Amino acid sequence: MANDCLFCKIIKGDIPSAKVYEDKDVVAFLDIFPFTKGHTIVVPVEHHETFFDFPDEKMANYFTILKKLADQIRLNLKADGLNIVQNNFRAAGQVVFHMHYHIIPRWTDDNKPFIKQPKDQAGPEYFAEMLRTIKGL
Repeated sequence: MANDCLFCKIIKGDIPSAKVYEDKDVVAFLDIFPFTKGHTIVVPVEHHETFFDFPDEKMANYFTILKKLADQIRLNLKADGLNIVQNNFRAAGQVVFHMHYHIIPRWTDDNKPFIKQPKDQAGPEYFAEMLRTIKGL
């Protein structure tokens, strides 16, 4: 646990929250600034700042719980869909530096923005350059 971490304080009970799920490894609670109704944050109990710091051996259990919660939220709220979102580092929109996922229920008529595909289609040069770069060639 990190002393100054908002999510660690929620996990410890120092800050009140509406917990949707809790066990020895994972805690899920309703977001205090919900994007839609039922917006839930799922965090590991252990403090890890980003997805990249989260131990590989804990991934399977975490994602099993994330999937069960997402299904429960979708079915019980009768959502038409879900966004399952995770941000890493400030440039990508991470605000609380404790690895977490957002489960955001969506409805066809919720009038919330979607991440749209750009109108400009990538061409062969782009794919060749990105494949070289990503593969480290």
